[in-house]
Amino acid sequence: MKLYSAKQIYKADQISIKKQEIGSNELMERAALQLFNWMHLRMQGAPVKIHLFCGIGNNGGDGIALARHLVDHGYNVEVYVINYSEKRSKDFLINLDRLKDRKVWPHFMNSDDELPVIGKEDIIVDGIFGIGLNRTPDAWVVKVIQHLNNSQAFILSIDIPSGLFTDQGPEDFDAIIKSNFVLSFQTPKLVFFLPKTGIYIEQWEVLDIGLDPEYLRVTETDYELIGKNEVLTLYRPREKYGHKGTYGHSLIIGGSYGKMGSVCLSSKAALYSGSGLVTAFVPKIGYSILQTSIPEIMVLTDANENELTDLKFDIEPTVIGVGIGIGTSAATVKALSGFLKSNKLPLVLDADALNILSQHKDLLKELPEDSILTPHPKELERLIGKWKDDFDKLAKVKKFSKKYKCIVVIKGAHTVIVYNAKGYVNTTGNPGMATAGSGDVLTGIITGLRAQGYPALDAAIFGVYLHGRAGDIAVEYTGFQSLTATHLIDNLAGAYLDLFKMPEQHVVEEENQPS
Repeated sequence: MKLYSAKQIYKADQISIKKQEIGSNELMERAALQLFNWMHLRMQGAPVKIHLFCGIGNNGGDGIALARHLVDHGYNVEVYVINYSEKRSKDFLINLDRLKDRKVWPHFMNSDDELPVIGKEDIIVDGIFGIGLNRTPDAWVVKVIQHLNNSQAFILSIDIPSGLFTDQGPEDFDAIIKSNFVLSFQTPKLVFFLPKTGIYIEQWEVLDIGLDPEYLRVTETDYELIGKNEVLTLYRPREKYGHKGTYGHSLIIGGSYGKMGSVCLSSKAALYSGSGLVTAFVPKIGYSILQTSIPEIMVLTDANENELTDLKFDIEPTVIGVGIGIGTSAATVKALSGFLKSNKLPLVLDADALNILSQHKDLLKELPEDSILTPHPKELERLIGKWKDDFDKLAKVKKFSKKYKCIVVIKGAHTVIVYNAKGYVNTTGNPGMATAGSGDVLTGIITGLRAQGYPALDAAIFGVYLHGRAGDIAVEYTGFQSLTATHLIDNLAGAYLDLFKMPEQHVVEEENQPS
């Protein structure tokens, strides 16, 4: 699913109005009807007090039009217009007149007005600001927003939580509505999935308001949302006459004294993701551990007992995953440096390999094209430097990716895969996956997919999706607190099988149907 920018959405509105030969107020009416139908289906006329807080732009117009439909169906509504400017949008005024025709008179709130009483059992509809907001609201409007957030009432936001900017980071986090649910027109917004702004959205749903499908189809976006439909197109089925050599040879390089578990996890994950062969290259201390715990893999060892000091091997793997648990000692840094300067094979780099690269930036130019880097936030900061906000971070990662011709997997609640100027936002995963070894498993999955012949970008996108989906399946019986990295590996099979499961069909029997 494409994630459109505010400018692209505005253009879609204009093109739709022109091609469909409708007025902008008709498009607003479509949006209001979709909002009303969503609420009416769930509330069924319940006598709950609904407070609609509307701005004086088109987002406020959506709220005013929604209020009219709610009034027409007998709902108990109170409408407040936040007078933050002297300007009014044309469609806001049209819908304001229509509401007044119903003898409903909104409260026009100004800076010195008393804040309304809102019960915690009430519902708030937030239509103050839309996707066009580009500056922090005035102080008195911020107080209104804080009052709504502190009310404990359920908050439903129209299109985007008021106070959030669509294409840049916020300046004042106190000036943002904390939404329990967002009904987003036509497409979700990128800010729903970023660490600093996603916390303002508990749940979201897209409402189709009939924007021009041709424009939406042909328009390229900077970001895409990745779900089952997107990864299904990447999946490569097994061949009937394939053999273990058909599906590649993964080499996992990692481990040091006390950190052999990471290699076990990555190696097993590479196997479970489908790699035909897997070899682990570890310090001597890891030989018995790997041979005993994972009989399906082969093991090579460094000359050193406790750490990696000489990364030489006489096999020809398809892809190499390197960095997990290796530490950053001088001997290991020297070994990795020598390896990178001589290696030509595809790489997946994680953990201490990334930390070493951040300390020795000259080694970045030694990475083969399409290398995959999988940093967590602190590892990423060491690589690209500090960032002002999530949008600044993404811009820096895009610049880094382009400079070094690599793919960067920004791990997080919604992992973002960046390649050149494009980002792919993952939708699977849950808080239980914030656990030791989860990243090691991801390294193994991506390495295993790369070994099977998946292009680097596809391997990163598909690997992140499978990793998260395995976690979602596992958490159903482990709960968040007890989910471990091993559970992720054990549920990779379920993640693959889930790709081909059809959604359950709920059959509703019609009344008075002849038997």
